[in-house]
Amino acid sequence: MKETLLFLATPIAASILLAGVLGYFGTHILTRGIIFIDIAIAQIAALGTMIGLLLGFAEESSTVQLLSYLFTLLVIGGFAFLRTKESVIPAEAVIGIIYCLGLALALLLAERIPGGSNYITKTITGNILWVTWEKVLKIGLLFAGIGLIHLVFGAKFISLSEVCRRDPSLKLKDTLYNLLFYVTFCIVVVKAVLIGGIFLVFTLLIAPSAAAALFAQSWLSRMAWSWLIGILGTVAGIFLSYSMNVSNGPAIVVLLGLLVFIMALVRLFKPTDQKMKAPS
Repeated sequence: MKETLLFLATPIAASILLAGVLGYFGTHILTRGIIFIDIAIAQIAALGTMIGLLLGFAEESSTVQLLSYLFTLLVIGGFAFLRTKESVIPAEAVIGIIYCLGLALALLLAERIPGGSNYITKTITGNILWVTWEKVLKIGLLFAGIGLIHLVFGAKFISLSEVCRRDPSLKLKDTLYNLLFYVTFCIVVVKAVLIGGIFLVFTLLIAPSAAAALFAQSWLSRMAWSWLIGILGTVAGIFLSYSMNVSNGPAIVVLLGLLVFIMALVRLFKPTDQKMKAPS
């Protein structure tokens, strides 16, 4: 038992980090009504990596990471500035097109790269069980830096999330704040996908926040419940996958997905006020 806990300590620490930061961003994403944006960002980042691999660079090299960030920042920057005007095409439609385009291009490039299909599979499913303490430390420091940014501008970001849901058009100053929010979100998603994979990151972003929104009313309570649900779900999924010798990503996704549906059923019999209150 002691050996098992020692082995699982690293993925558990990683899961706590991911659940915490994605639970926070998930509350914003649900409020903004752009549910699938993280999948699109992650897929575009994978496309940048595939291009780097095609050019002959190593997967973990700084050049490949730079290409991934460049691609995602171009997409997220364009998305942020396009939201300054009313659009005939819904945001979710644009996000879906970006995801499909990124995935299709990545699949085409995979045919030209040795082991390209294996990389795509790894990007989708991830493998949090084999994360190292070095990666956990690095990503923890990065997330701490992003946390400081959101601590300073948190009230502004919450206000923008509320506004974007009602009216996507923004003034230039607000657009710059919005861009800062999206850039930090982009960095978090790209780094999180390297550890957990696209499906797990998307589930941690949406499922705990959706479950929390069924009962909690204020921003702070929703974020807190999102963290708690995400942490419990990922830790339970890690133990389940290890004990049953099954894939860790799907195990966590199944647990969190079932939890949302169970809480939704409970919500049917306990109606509550769903007004969201921003902290004063």
